[in-house]
Amino acid sequence: MKFRRLLAVARKEFIHVSRDWRSLFLSLAIPVILIMLFGYALTLDLRKVPTVVWDQSRTKESRELLSLFSGSPYFSFIGYYDNYRDLQLALDRGNAMIAVVVPSDFAGKINAGKKVNIQIIGDGSDANTSRLAMGYASTVGMIYSSNIAAKRVKLLGKANLVQPVEMVNRSWYNPDLRSQNVIIPGIIAIVMAVIAAMLTSVTIAREWETGTMEQLISTPLKGPELIFGKVVPYFVIGMTDVAIAVVMGKWLFHVPIVGNAGLLFAMAAIFLTGALFWGMTLSIVLKSQVLANQIAIVSGYLPTLILSGFVFAIENMPWPIQCITYIVPARYFIALLRGIYLKGIGLEILWLDALLLSVYAVIMIILANRKFKFKLE
Repeated sequence: MKFRRLLAVARKEFIHVSRDWRSLFLSLAIPVILIMLFGYALTLDLRKVPTVVWDQSRTKESRELLSLFSGSPYFSFIGYYDNYRDLQLALDRGNAMIAVVVPSDFAGKINAGKKVNIQIIGDGSDANTSRLAMGYASTVGMIYSSNIAAKRVKLLGKANLVQPVEMVNRSWYNPDLRSQNVIIPGIIAIVMAVIAAMLTSVTIAREWETGTMEQLISTPLKGPELIFGKVVPYFVIGMTDVAIAVVMGKWLFHVPIVGNAGLLFAMAAIFLTGALFWGMTLSIVLKSQVLANQIAIVSGYLPTLILSGFVFAIENMPWPIQCITYIVPARYFIALLRGIYLKGIGLEILWLDALLLSVYAVIMIILANRKFKFKLE
């Protein structure tokens, strides 16, 4: 393989890319669109859950309880009703997600030192949000119970109530528990999977469809020179997209890189190489731009989104699906991104993920070259 011929192919492909300004613009605009879309729309934080209330008690005690809900950043009261029909209507229409019902004997039981039940109704059609909201509602109830117990101890003239066990929560690596800090690094993998699939999956197929492949075969070019030469421009575009994603994550969503930025780009380069050569393999085998592009996007984007641990925890998946995730390269890249971005760790801990990612890139390079040589014969 001669570098001069490889460089000539790369130059030819650069010229083609620069002339196809629509594809070039799209390849640079996709990172911006995805980061804006995922960064703003996809959030795992629970804030201002629309809540409706039926206060059957209407006493000072019930107002104190409800003030804990309204003063919390997790709940937002949007209506007060006096019957179940209106509560159900608000939930049915999607106007509210949580309903709080305070019984009429609430104050009497509280003052008598008896146990009293508060009804929390959640919209189970959004199971995850409803579960989180009802969990926070239970926490509000426990806070109110602790306040009541403390007041009773004080009225009896005893010392302040001391909890025998006090749980102190501390989150490492993401102390504010901001979902953007977890989502933004994962978007880099999504961006690269989409870009690589969109760009290289049509390169060789385009040569076959336009009839120029026969001319290339008749030249002194070798198979690896043609393949690597065609990959070079798209590798440059892909790394530019990574830089765009990192900069936008830093300045738009304030997600810092705690670890080594150079290591981050090195791992991104390895993942991008594997993804580009996978798209190239599909282009070589299928010889159809449309079909190769569609399969590349489906095989790259969907596994990266669903099976990499980006959105859904792998530990919560069924065992057969967990086994499948081991062949998804984005699983290891996501682990590397979060380790470098949030934990600030390096290859002394992440070496296995980096090794498996490198193996994936090497396999894709070998596969693309073998398939292309087979087609030339």
